[in-house]
Amino acid sequence: MELEDQSGQKLQIGSETDHRGAMMGVMLHTKGKNLIEKEKIKDALEVLLMAEEAFSLCAPKLVEMIDNIPILQLDIVWCYFLLKDISCLSVAGARLAKARLGFERSHGKDFTRFRALQDGRHQDLAIYLRLELLEGVVAYHSGNHEESRKALNSALSKYNQLQVSDEALSQLMGMGYKEKAAKRALKMTGQDMESAVGFLVEERAKKMRRYEEDKQRREEKREQKLYGTTPMKKAVDIKRLNELASIGFDRELAAEALRVNENDTQLALDHLTDPDKNCKLQSKIESRRQARAQRAAVQGLSEVAAQGNAIRGSAEVAALGDTAQGSAEVAAEVAAVAAAVEDTNPIDFEMEDELIRNLKGDAIADYDIEVTKEGEAIAEYLSLLDSSGQQSIGSSSL
Repeated sequence: MELEDQSGQKLQIGSETDHRGAMMGVMLHTKGKNLIEKEKIKDALEVLLMAEEAFSLCAPKLVEMIDNIPILQLDIVWCYFLLKDISCLSVAGARLAKARLGFERSHGKDFTRFRALQDGRHQDLAIYLRLELLEGVVAYHSGNHEESRKALNSALSKYNQLQVSDEALSQLMGMGYKEKAAKRALKMTGQDMESAVGFLVEERAKKMRRYEEDKQRREEKREQKLYGTTPMKKAVDIKRLNELASIGFDRELAAEALRVNENDTQLALDHLTDPDKNCKLQSKIESRRQARAQRAAVQGLSEVAAQGNAIRGSAEVAALGDTAQGSAEVAAEVAAVAAAVEDTNPIDFEMEDELIRNLKGDAIADYDIEVTKEGEAIAEYLSLLDSSGQQSIGSSSL
């Protein structure tokens, strides 16, 4: 898994703890957002709090470089709001303060750095609209009506900027773009038609590039699974493997040399060029092949037994049940042998596959928010402020 900053540059994740914390945090955050979309708010909140715990395992410097954390804080408070949980008021205020500080670190004061990286586009409007709305709600329920009105009016201004005109939308759709993509482009570019077209062209190119990168990543993951993991439970480094293969070494043999040497290229070269060590590498590869063959044979027997159970009568089913049990025991033994030979740890592969399935590969998806509910909430709380203001005037006149 790779993280990117706001300019799309890949960030280097330091320790294994950072890597696993970031991986789990992003995966849980994505699941939580999906649950919000399905309106399973209580479940979403629980998952988002778990994501917060996962991110807490990462080094502070890494956390400060990405905007996942402030967005997560905002999503948690959004769940409080949707659940109408006033009991979380004080906690919500603290979380919103963390979110604003986090955005300032990653986006710059008044989003100057973020907009510079995004060619002056307004991709931050929706996320700051939600932030200011929630700050206004917290201020209102805390009795700070003046602060509440200030935040809500600012949110309202951003809400109005995000309203797409029918004329501009029709023009883009007339060029062949779909409605959803056209709306997004107009919102992200401040309704500027030329910038919106440029945004759509750029997004299409990015989508094609992501497709090719994802395809290559999946191929590399499949290859890494074949080689197993190092003694420290790391996958074989494909880049270093390509380097060894490019100078003439057999690819599978080079992969085994890297695997047993924790991806140390120089030690792998020593194994490959030493006749005795090279022979041991080949022996391990052959053992792995035999284990795979045994596993495939057992799987075939299990499938045949299952098909036979569906066709034969009850007496034959019972007999085959004993065979199936025996096959299962053999399968367990083969799995143990394979684990000993390959020393595999599939957890990281499975976590990353699950993460990739949930992520959309869209760098600005977190900022592309449908703000209908926010608009309704702004109107509701401004109306409450107006009502309370009128009551205050009435009380004073009395």
